[in-house]
Amino acid sequence: MFNPEQPFNELPLLPPLVNLETSEVLKLCIQANKELAKLKVAEKLIPNQTVLINSIPILESQASSAIENIVTTADELFENADHQSSSISPAAKEALRYRQALSQGFQSLQTRPLSIATVCDICTTIRTVQVDVRKQSGTTLVNDFSQKKIYTPPEGEELLRNLLTDWQNYLHRKDDVDPLIKLAVQHYQFEAIHPFSDGNGRTGRVINLLYLIEQGLLDSPILYLSGYIIQNRDQYYEKILKVTSEGAWIDWVLYFLKAIRETARWTTEKVFAIQELIKESREFIQTKASSIYSAELIDLLFVQPYVRISNLIDQDIGKRDTASKYLKVLCKIGFLSEIKRGRNKLFINKSFLTLLRKNHNFSK
Repeated sequence: MFNPEQPFNELPLLPPLVNLETSEVLKLCIQANKELAKLKVAEKLIPNQTVLINSIPILESQASSAIENIVTTADELFENADHQSSSISPAAKEALRYRQALSQGFQSLQTRPLSIATVCDICTTIRTVQVDVRKQSGTTLVNDFSQKKIYTPPEGEELLRNLLTDWQNYLHRKDDVDPLIKLAVQHYQFEAIHPFSDGNGRTGRVINLLYLIEQGLLDSPILYLSGYIIQNRDQYYEKILKVTSEGAWIDWVLYFLKAIRETARWTTEKVFAIQELIKESREFIQTKASSIYSAELIDLLFVQPYVRISNLIDQDIGKRDTASKYLKVLCKIGFLSEIKRGRNKLFINKSFLTLLRKNHNFSK
């Protein structure tokens, strides 16, 4: 029997001893897979993939961090994405470490499959201390209002390593289960194991995106999945807890599949909107400032919506005087806005930032 006051050392191994492939689950699986397939096609519409990899993962980092009550703004993250100022907030630093962990995890898939080592590396980057499976008791989860314990994770290093080995084997088990069902299952299991003293939630959400890539359902980590979770956070924790306390796997899997479907749909629409804005921007600059136009310059303004003179120099778009001239011309025609940060000047692609910020509502 589950007792929230006691470590859940009886956490069952995978797979769940429940038929998860109900008609409702399979119907939603089909829908979610279709939306992911559309997104996979859409992301190829942006010739410079760095535009997407540098933008949507920042939104994901902000939302995933906010789930843990680490609150920052998209503007602060974009401003400091490639050059952190001395005034950056601790919350923004943490959120940008999530983005770094996601990027490093993505790169690691080129050389090794998802594994226990992967999750340790991810958590190490997020926390900036060397992380391994905890030897001490896990953090007990409590109800925010009543302050009563609602979950105590398993404890004992040997047990945790056995549970993680089982989790790892489940990821790569050859079976006929739809990868999206397995994604929902493994996410619950990882969060229930809670293998680290801190950073489990964020690590688990990075793994979600990496698993989609490993399974060939996405080519890059651009799904805004934490956006759905932060908007439906109460349901997220409620349904996870009911798997533990009541074995309510179906409700959890349905919740997770809806999250995949809705965020894939949202991200696809965002990619199309970005493509259209890039096209309009090219045409606008060619018309208003043809003497400075280049494809490389336009790409940079979308790769880094907060751009510095040094960024143009680093990309060989021009030396300092030329780079400064280009950015001033873009401000003069109304494409960029200039702000000062201490002695430095920043030039902002406001139309792009506005596009990224708006319409973050998902269907439930």
